[in-house]
Amino acid sequence: MQMERVAHSGLFYYRSAAWAGLRHGIFTRHGGVSQARWRSLNLGASIGDDGEAVRENHQRMYRALGLNGARARSSWLVHSTDVLVVPGAADGKCRLPKADALLTNQPDTPLVMRFADCVPLLFYDRERQAIGLAHAGWRGTVDGMAAKAIAAMQSAFGSRPQDIEALIGPAISQRNYPVGEEVASRARAYFGEAATVLKRDPRDGKPYFDLWAANEQDLRRSGLNKIEVLNMCTFENTADFYSHRAENGATGRFGVVISL
Repeated sequence: MQMERVAHSGLFYYRSAAWAGLRHGIFTRHGGVSQARWRSLNLGASIGDDGEAVRENHQRMYRALGLNGARARSSWLVHSTDVLVVPGAADGKCRLPKADALLTNQPDTPLVMRFADCVPLLFYDRERQAIGLAHAGWRGTVDGMAAKAIAAMQSAFGSRPQDIEALIGPAISQRNYPVGEEVASRARAYFGEAATVLKRDPRDGKPYFDLWAANEQDLRRSGLNKIEVLNMCTFENTADFYSHRAENGATGRFGVVISL
């Protein structure tokens, strides 16, 4: 897949040129109205930003993609591996229960999530006309969020893994993501002792976790072979994306949207 950077009324977002039939975007932090540490297109409503500013930012994002924001569906992200299948959107009811993956085969039902170092996972089955969006931090990654989302698409829509295309979006890179031994142990338990998703600093032995490679490996083990990794590090690119680690938690959340 070839990624394109698109500009729209001061907003900038990335999309796949191969997904021309989908309205989707991985949005940068530009083009919004939030101030101070949330500047400017912050989509997070629970991190202290002004509520009216966040609502305006959401509307700007939906307008950039030509979507009806009243039909958008989102969930409370809790670093789980819970997956929700979303029926046709009901206008005015955006928030769903706690879950870290949303799936739908309904048109005009935008799926929306917010990120600041964790991995956005976007899925498209063009044969079954089904889509998915998932959020994977280290917990979700070592608990198999990617694989569980694929299994849920198979169960809900009859998707075949070889038909599902995946896009792994901006997140913190391995070189900037030192983790504790508990995380390293859980990563080895899930991905195998010989897994290349962990790398140790030769100076002090500290483990570094590769979220991109880990999620790609999980998807390939699930049978996917059409996977694109955007390879943009949020930690190193705070000019474009929010990063919880690089900005010591005092930051916003960038938005990801996908809709049939």
